[in-house]
Amino acid sequence: MAIKQELSERVATILRERWNVRDGNKVPEAQDLSLGNDAVKLDGVVLYADLDASTDLVDRFRPEFAAEVYKSFLHCSARIIKDESGEVTAYDGDRVMAIFIGSDSCDRAARSALKINNARIEVINPALKRQYPDTTYQLSHVVGLDKCNLFVARTGVRGANDLVWVGKAANHAAKLCILPDYQTWITAEVFNELSAACRTGADGTSMWEQRHWTNMNRIVYRSNWMWQC
Repeated sequence: MAIKQELSERVATILRERWNVRDGNKVPEAQDLSLGNDAVKLDGVVLYADLDASTDLVDRFRPEFAAEVYKSFLHCSARIIKDESGEVTAYDGDRVMAIFIGSDSCDRAARSALKINNARIEVINPALKRQYPDTTYQLSHVVGLDKCNLFVARTGVRGANDLVWVGKAANHAAKLCILPDYQTWITAEVFNELSAACRTGADGTSMWEQRHWTNMNRIVYRSNWMWQC
């Protein structure tokens, strides 16, 4: 069978097949869903942690050094996320995606973002300077958070497949990572569910500054605060 005919038949099947959709109470793994039109719905917070200026990093520095930066950032981010009971769902080059569900999911996601900033400032950059005292490189990053009802399906072919996360939070959390100057950006949907402890510091100072996200016409909040790991 020519591959074009095979593709045509598969696409036609996808488009006409009825969906089996169920509510979920845990973050699914690929094996929890079939490759057919099978899906789980979850209310969750999506976190994207993105290494900033990675193109400049790989263009200007040795590949071994760039790889060490990537590994350090992704390891710290994933470890913090798991410590806050989040689930890492994907690594995409220089960034990591995670999902938080259940009670206080917004608090746990926001703390993760602020702890990643703490790891950058007090762990990764000092370690880079100790190991490479002559380097001019300083790691920078951005974390984006958004919240919505997610539609999770399995996509790909046998032997090469993964989950696809459908919902504006998955897209908008990633897009928040391109906003400038601040390390953490969250949407109003996340901010509105934060506890007082995740909104203000011990001295009563707000951790967050409200802005209007013009491109998406949404209210968002930004922060350069950090939370001790």
